[in-house]
Amino acid sequence: MILQAKNQLTLQEFLNLPPGEGDITYELVDGQAIPKISPKKFHSKLTRALLNLIEQCCEGKEEVYPELAVALTRRGRDWVPIPDILYISNKRLPPDWDQEGVCSVPPDLVIEIISPFGIESSQSAETAKTATLSPGQMTAKAKDYLDAKVLRVWVLDSKARSITVFYPDAAPQTYMGEELLTDSLFEGLEFTVDQVFQKAKIPLDAG
Repeated sequence: MILQAKNQLTLQEFLNLPPGEGDITYELVDGQAIPKISPKKFHSKLTRALLNLIEQCCEGKEEVYPELAVALTRRGRDWVPIPDILYISNKRLPPDWDQEGVCSVPPDLVIEIISPFGIESSQSAETAKTATLSPGQMTAKAKDYLDAKVLRVWVLDSKARSITVFYPDAAPQTYMGEELLTDSLFEGLEFTVDQVFQKAKIPLDAG
């Protein structure tokens, strides 16, 4: 459920909230604490595959985390999303960053994954409305990330089997199949969408 506040939460008030129960964590959106459900098996396998591929390509150049909250600004207000994967280069890492807390600077890259199965049956209808985003909503969220000084946003659509890369100064580009995903921002980082699914051991006919 949404943690309703009589007054809209400040960033510090949000950070001081008690942890959610079970597999629920919270994002700060428009002054409210909004639940985000921990990913299930299919989603988790894709997350792990992407993490492994990024770490293999960029070893020693970055910190990569799944499900790490990041303190940003959205439309002039405090915003604390929890991207599926967060990548921050060593040169952007603040020297005093507490790695047990919220990421305090905009990362180089965030990755969001759209599951083909929608909400798991174990989730309530109320939670479902706040826990998932449609492709169109994810595109809007990608723009919010870019406006908050994130350098790149990747949206993996597992039903379409594609990764769309959003840039701050160019039109989005979508990669599928054996197209090699590369970016001058991330030296040495290159792989295909098919490699992600193969590494996740998800067959072509899944979803």
